[in-house]
Amino acid sequence: MAERHDPHAGEAAVGPHGAPDDHGDTHGHDDHAHGDETLGPVNVLAWAAAIGGIALGLIVMLAFIQAAT
Repeated sequence: MAERHDPHAGEAAVGPHGAPDDHGDTHGHDDHAHGDETLGPVNVLAWAAAIGGIALGLIVMLAFIQAAT
């Protein structure tokens, strides 16, 4: 089996990832978040379908509760 190239091999000298003093800004990338990236557009149709599905599920649940009493 061939050896895999580790693109972050030189970063081992700064300490383990996740250490309290590892803030990501000292070795070229941010470990915690990517604040400069923007979110994409909201999919209104998908959110409407989800909310509609929840509403229909609640109606079915209420029908079962009413039938059981």
